[in-house]
Amino acid sequence: MRALLSSAGNKIEAFLADAGLARGPWLAVFFAAGIAAWFVLGTSTEWVLAIACGLLVPLAATAALRGADGRSHILAVLVGCGLVFAAGVGIVWARSEMVGAQPIERPLAAEFTGRILERIEQPAEQRIRLVLAAREPDTQRAIKLRINVPLDADRPDLTEGALIRFGARLMPPAPPMLPGAYDFSQAAWFAGLAATGSVNGEIQVIEAGEGGAFIANLQRRLSAHVRAELPGSSGAIAAAFASGDRGAISPMDEEAMRDAGLTHLLSISGLHVSAVIAAAYFIALKLLALWPWLALRLRLPVMAAAIAALAGIGYTLLTGAEVPTVRSCAGALLVLGALALGREPLSLRMVAVAAMFVLLLWPESLVGPSFQMSFAAVIAIVALHEAAPVRAFLRPRDEGWLAVTSRRAAMLLLTGLVIEIALMPIVLFHFHRAGVYGALANVIAIPLVTFVSMPLIAIALLLDVAGLGAPGWWLVGHSLDMLLAIAHFTASQTGAVKLMPQMGQGTFALFIAGGLWLALWRGKVRLWGLAPSALATVLLLMTPTPDILISGDGRHVGITGEDERLLVLRESRSDYAKDNLLQMAGSEEEPVALANWAGADCSRDFCTVTLRRGERDWILLMSRSREMVAERALAAACERSDIVIADRWLPSSCRPRWLKADRRMLSETGGLSIVLDGPKLTSVAEGQGNHGWWQAAQGR
Repeated sequence: MRALLSSAGNKIEAFLADAGLARGPWLAVFFAAGIAAWFVLGTSTEWVLAIACGLLVPLAATAALRGADGRSHILAVLVGCGLVFAAGVGIVWARSEMVGAQPIERPLAAEFTGRILERIEQPAEQRIRLVLAAREPDTQRAIKLRINVPLDADRPDLTEGALIRFGARLMPPAPPMLPGAYDFSQAAWFAGLAATGSVNGEIQVIEAGEGGAFIANLQRRLSAHVRAELPGSSGAIAAAFASGDRGAISPMDEEAMRDAGLTHLLSISGLHVSAVIAAAYFIALKLLALWPWLALRLRLPVMAAAIAALAGIGYTLLTGAEVPTVRSCAGALLVLGALALGREPLSLRMVAVAAMFVLLLWPESLVGPSFQMSFAAVIAIVALHEAAPVRAFLRPRDEGWLAVTSRRAAMLLLTGLVIEIALMPIVLFHFHRAGVYGALANVIAIPLVTFVSMPLIAIALLLDVAGLGAPGWWLVGHSLDMLLAIAHFTASQTGAVKLMPQMGQGTFALFIAGGLWLALWRGKVRLWGLAPSALATVLLLMTPTPDILISGDGRHVGITGEDERLLVLRESRSDYAKDNLLQMAGSEEEPVALANWAGADCSRDFCTVTLRRGERDWILLMSRSREMVAERALAAACERSDIVIADRWLPSSCRPRWLKADRRMLSETGGLSIVLDGPKLTSVAEGQGNHGWWQAAQGR
C-alpha cells in the first residue's frame, strides 16, 4: 500500500512539474472557493469545520511529506491551497459579522429624521434615491435606509450631509421571491441597509448639507453637463461613459444592450479604464519624448506609467469606484508596473493579484454577477492569447496590410466568441436570459466605443473649456446612435435571446470549474476541462421548466405548460412580481390571469385547475381572497386536491394529498418551485442556511 501511494505521489509530482503549474492563479481560485463555501454551507458549525479542514490539509501534508525528496510541488499546492481556502471562509464570515445590518422587523409607515449619506440620481426612473442614517421609531436603533423620492419632489438642497425630516413607508429588504431569483436581502445585508421604501409627502430640510464630497459633486455635474450638451438616449450613454452615471439610460435601451450582449459597455470596468489608461500612457510617452533633456535623463516609460496610473485612479474615483472599476484599475496598474519594469504586461498572475485585491476588500462580491462576468471575460482573453496556437497565429509576418487587417479582425471575432461562451453560463445563472449574437455585435461595438466614442467624448469635454465642444458632441451623438442601432438590431433578431428558467448551483459550479481548468492549465491537460463543461451543458439542457411557481407570501402563483403564456393567479400591479414569475418560467409573453383562462374554475375566493403531467392529473386549489370560508367546506375541497396554495394560515383540517403551501409553510420555506413529473420541490430556504439576512427574514 505504501509503495502504491508513493508511486501515485511520484506521478502527481511529475504531472504538476510538466503541466507548468501557475501557483498564483490557483491560490486565488482556492481563496474564492473558500468564500463560495461560506455562502453554500448553512451553519456556523459547517463554517468552522470548513476552516478546520483548510488548516488540517497543510498540517497533514507537511507531516506526511516531511523529508520526502522530489515532492515540492505537491507540498506547495496542498499547503498554499489549504491555507487560502481557510482564509477565504474566515474573511467573508468576518465581513458579514462586521457590516451586516439587522433589518427592521416589519413594514412601517412613520416620520423620520435622517442625514443624507448618498444621493443617487435616476432620471430614467423619474426619481432620485437617498441613502440616509436615521433611527428606527420603536427602538431608536441607528439604521441605514434607502428611500425613493419622485423627481417632482426633488430639491437642490437634498445633498449629502443635509439633515431632513420626512414621512416614508419602509419595508425590510426582501428575500428572493422564488428559488433562483435575485436576493436583495443578501445585497442589503452587506451594504448595511436595514430598510428601503418611498417618501410620503413633503421633505423638510432641517440643516443644510455641505454639498457632498468633491468627487460625488463632480460626478453629478459632469453627468448633467454631458446630458445637457447631448440630450436623449445617446446623451444618457455618454454620461455613463464619462461619469459612470447610468441613471438616465432608459429601460428599453438597457434591455436592448443586455439582449445584444453589450451590457458590459455600460458598466464602467475593464474596457473603459483600460482605454483611459492606455490613452494617457501613450499620449504622455509621446509628449515627454519631445523634451530631449528629460528623455536623456529619465526613463520615459516609468514616467508615462506614473501619469497613466494617476489618470486611471482619477477616472476610477470619478465614476464611483464600483467593484468592477476598482478591479479593472488594480489590474491596469499592475500592467503599467510590468511595462515600466519591462515584464510581460498581461498574464494570469496579474489577474490573480487583482482578484485577490478585490476579494480581500469585498469578499461578498464573489457571488455577484459583476465580479464573475468581469473576471471571466479577462481570464478568457488572457488565456486565449497565451495559447500556443493563438500566439502562432498572431506572430508578426512579412505580409500586406490587408492580410494583417484580416488577421486582426478574425482574432477580434474569435475573442468575442470566447468571451461570449465564457459569460453565457454566468448570465443564464443570474439573469435567466442571455444574448446569443453578442460575439458578432461586440466585433463592431467594442472598437466603436474604444476608438471612436470615448476619445470623442474626451475631445468634446476638452473643447467645452473654450466653448467649442458642439461639433465634438455632434460626432459623439452619431457614434452612440450607431451603438444603440447595433444593440436594437441585434436584440430584435430571431433567436437572439436564450431563456433559461433556472440553473442549479451544481450545474453552475461545473461550468465554473471546467472554465477555470481550461484557462489555468497549459498544454493538452487543459482539455480535461471540457469534461465538466460538457456534463454541465447536458444537465442544463435536461433542467425542466418548473410547472408551478409560488412566491414567498403565497399571493403570486405562476403555472407553465398549459398555455403559450404564463398563467398567474393574480394580475399584479407590481412589475417586480410579474418579472420574477416570467424569468423563472422562461417566458417573455404577457401573462394571463387564471380567472380569464377557460381551463380554470375560479370563484371569488378560490381557483381550481387540473394539470396533466406524466401519467397522472394534479388538482390545484389556490386561495384568491382572505374572506372567511366554512371550515368543513374548505376541508372537503382540500381533500379533493393534490396541492393547496394560500397566502393565509389554513386550519389543520385542510389536508391535501401532497402539499399544503400556506402561510405557515411558506414562512419557513420561502418561495417554491415545483416540477410535477417526479415530483420535485425546490425552496428558497434550501440555499440560505443560517446566514444573517435569512435569519432576519425568518424572524419577521
